[in-house]
Amino acid sequence: MTIGRRAFWAALLMSAAATNALAEEPRSTGTGFTVTSDGWLMTNAHVVEGCDRIEVKGRGTASDPRIDSTNDLALIKVSSDKPWTPLTFRRAPTRLGEDIVAIGYPLADLLSDSVKITTGNVNALAGLKNDTRYIQISTPIQPGNSGGPVVDRDGFLLGITSATFSKKAADEIGITAQNVNFAIRASVADLFMQSQSIGSLSGDKVAGQPVLSTADLADKVSPSVHQVLCYGKAELQASVQREETATSLPRPVAPGILLDAAGYDAIGFDYATLKNVSYRDCRDACDTDGQCKAITYNAKHRFCFLKNNVVALIRNGDAMAAYSSSKAADIIMSDFTSYSGMDIPGGDYKRIRQTNYLECFVSCIGETACKAFAYVAKKKECWLKDTLGRPKAAKGIDLGVK
Repeated sequence: MTIGRRAFWAALLMSAAATNALAEEPRSTGTGFTVTSDGWLMTNAHVVEGCDRIEVKGRGTASDPRIDSTNDLALIKVSSDKPWTPLTFRRAPTRLGEDIVAIGYPLADLLSDSVKITTGNVNALAGLKNDTRYIQISTPIQPGNSGGPVVDRDGFLLGITSATFSKKAADEIGITAQNVNFAIRASVADLFMQSQSIGSLSGDKVAGQPVLSTADLADKVSPSVHQVLCYGKAELQASVQREETATSLPRPVAPGILLDAAGYDAIGFDYATLKNVSYRDCRDACDTDGQCKAITYNAKHRFCFLKNNVVALIRNGDAMAAYSSSKAADIIMSDFTSYSGMDIPGGDYKRIRQTNYLECFVSCIGETACKAFAYVAKKKECWLKDTLGRPKAAKGIDLGVK
């Protein structure tokens, strides 16, 4: 009888252990890469959003996630006694047609769980609908590649793997697209790092330096690339967040109702500023004021800007906007992302004097050559830019990037 009890408890413990093991299976996986020597890694926001726990395989549990859902970027920190090898951001602009390499952990649960490398080219210098935050690449992308680095033949960072043109999208438009994949520009990632007060390494190829073979390139870059594991209800939460974002865009509703637009800044005419308030307080203030047509709420500083008109919505990871449904049909849903206290030196092809932020923004929208604008409020000057170089912190400058 004693032996039977022992066997029963042993079987029960084994069953519990198996259940715990199953419970610890990651919900999803992706790729990240080291950007600082003290353990900051970059990946896609959709890789880590909603995770109960984030693990960098073989290095430990990540903490302090910094999320930029607007641009699908995230930074995570891992404390480890082992040294980190950060990648270097390339200063030189990306060239159409140049050879590139993508490194990551695609299909790790189906294929081998080791790092994998694919080669290709830069097919276009913009993404869907001319979104210049992205480059189009031909390197094959699979589930698990998300968040991995795209580097040039010298190992400098050009972009972050983000998305592929799905079969579902192809079926909807009736076109079979092959090897249409997208990577977020390294300059956009650099802006995000600087907005979080995290410095990056930058550099360029030394003259006369030989191009690395694919094998040598893999040896150089692989130590910086890590598998990212997401535990918890990430899939459900991420799908809810995506649905919330989709439904925050303009849609037919009763006139006079405020529509929320998380991750956007409403561009219009400010007539009042409220300080140290919540988003709900900001929204309520607009609801009870007949002249208010829109708000922008800065979550970082808890500022609320009431606007008596609204012309456009511009992406801003630190902001939340709301606007009257009566203005929905007139609002421009822009492809720009705004950054306060940032600049991209160089690329200036036009200066506009005695202007305001709205006029600067509209001027850039109206010119095909314009890839970004910098507005200097103190001087009331607008600089239109036709190239995207290396960003830097710059007090008093508002930057908009297509």
